[in-house]
Amino acid sequence: MTHRQQWGIVAGIVLFLAGVLAAGVHFLGDELFPVTVGSKAPPIEGVTLDGTRTRRTLADYSGKVVLLNVWATWCEPCRVEMPSIEKLHRELGPQGLAVVAISVDDPGAEQRIRDYVTKLGLTFEILHDPQQGTTRNYQITGYPETFIIARDGTIRRKMIGPDDWSSNSNRALVRELLGVPAGTVADPRATGLERDAPDSVTLNGAATPAK
Repeated sequence: MTHRQQWGIVAGIVLFLAGVLAAGVHFLGDELFPVTVGSKAPPIEGVTLDGTRTRRTLADYSGKVVLLNVWATWCEPCRVEMPSIEKLHRELGPQGLAVVAISVDDPGAEQRIRDYVTKLGLTFEILHDPQQGTTRNYQITGYPETFIIARDGTIRRKMIGPDDWSSNSNRALVRELLGVPAGTVADPRATGLERDAPDSVTLNGAATPAK
């Protein structure tokens, strides 16, 4: 066997192994590289609803702690947790928290999303991702699903299903990531916090106390 033939066999084996590896990544990607606590946050996809349809990326929130919420207007558990997300946003948004809620509603649902936002009085960033690119990137299994992303881009909390985001435990985590001492609160007259209810949220018809 000549050297050329030997190298040809080696090259063929290398190409075969590369093909096997590529197939494994394609079919087993979620198992090989799960998006979980400690993972680097994948890219987000979504456009603004202000008429400019500006595309946002995680780089747009550089230097901030990000609460990424993936939701839909038809999702009742999403509606349940939205007030607590708004409360957290009002309290810690001025301290460097960026709340980004990405709707996966179908194309053409922009006005329905705007009406939803107006009705609930939401003031944080709302994006629309009708192609569900964020859903794929983050391996979303149901709605809502929420991630808290530290300033270094690492996922520090992953929550499947609704939660009370204004609970003591969630506020403590976000404060820690922001470097905000406990007890530091934004001016309630500016945030509307003086009108907020106690730290509880109703899930499935039952009041869940603050954690």
